[in-house]
Amino acid sequence: MSIAQVDDPFVEHRGLLFTVAYEMLGSAEDAEDVLQESWLRWAAADRDEVRDPRAYLVRIVTRQALNHLRSVSRRREDYVGEWLPEPLLTSPDVAEDVELAESLSIAMLTVLETLGPSERAVFVLREVFDVPYDEIADAVGKTPAAVRQIAHRAKDHVAARRPRIHVVPSELEEVVERLVSALNSGDLQGLMDVLAPDVVSVADGGGKVRGAARHPVVGALRLARYLVGGMEKTPGTFVASAMWLNGQPGIRMELDGRLVGVVSLTVEDGRVTRIYSIANPDKLGRVDAEAVVAR
Repeated sequence: MSIAQVDDPFVEHRGLLFTVAYEMLGSAEDAEDVLQESWLRWAAADRDEVRDPRAYLVRIVTRQALNHLRSVSRRREDYVGEWLPEPLLTSPDVAEDVELAESLSIAMLTVLETLGPSERAVFVLREVFDVPYDEIADAVGKTPAAVRQIAHRAKDHVAARRPRIHVVPSELEEVVERLVSALNSGDLQGLMDVLAPDVVSVADGGGKVRGAARHPVVGALRLARYLVGGMEKTPGTFVASAMWLNGQPGIRMELDGRLVGVVSLTVEDGRVTRIYSIANPDKLGRVDAEAVVAR
């Protein structure tokens, strides 16, 4: 992107364009590929014919992301174990935009994985970025009437699966600190106290991490024993610390100073109801450099 000028609309809206692509794909690496492809098309465009550069660029990115999403669907079907989105290090400021932070959360991105490509594109553009129906129709190659139907269907689908509990960041930070303390001390009872009885833990190791559960672990006692046992059996020292992950407080896990995973949570009544643990080394490259997201 270095060939772009600082005052170029692509540069001006890059944070928005990356966020659109990332929310459609759940992968920062794939989103960057989409932006590169979109830049090439933008560079070849007749700028004099573009009346609204922002809308034009969103349309290009959406089309490229749709093409990319369809091409990677088979790859995800063949994925070893559970597939979770690629996590992002984000600024605490992102949490101030509640809707953006929720849309970026690992929990929401996991729900979006259950939508078809067109449904996901329509939902993201309409519900997250408030793009008009006619512009969405142009981007996805459907009529405005069809887009309205898709949007309604996708919204109902997501509403039935998304976490309904809204926890303010300060409450989530407190729970994260309690979980961090229990993990660092290997305190089984401390873990039990912060985990909901029916907690579900989903781990993504991509078949590349020894000890990463390939199926969800359900129940506070079972999960607490699994976590403590895993740390005791692994040579070296595990250290957990709080971080900002995808617009929400999360946890960074290190083994002898080396990053080995990150954790995102959903919380209800002060207890962890769901844990998303991403340990696949191919997905950890974005958690040491803050991502620029916008809408």
